[in-house]
Amino acid sequence: MAVLLWLLRGIVFIALFGLAVKNSGPVELRFYLDGVWVAPLSFVILAAFALGAVIGLTATLGTIVRRGRELGRLRKRAAAEQEKKRPGRS
Repeated sequence: MAVLLWLLRGIVFIALFGLAVKNSGPVELRFYLDGVWVAPLSFVILAAFALGAVIGLTATLGTIVRRGRELGRLRKRAAAEQEKKRPGRS
């Protein structure tokens, strides 16, 4: 199974590398106030994907932290309940 996973990773890497090589032509991104950024198309696509991932993680960070705190509280409560139910304790 591990060999199959590495084979799949290799195929995906080769496909993405080929896509990056074929799309290495420069593109212009025009911003407000006459700002222009020239970069290879593959880099622009990668930057857009990374920016989207960062924005998505930032948007869910509050929920993740809140769930982690709730999980810690529930674990403490469950441990206290187990401690109460143990026989031989006074």
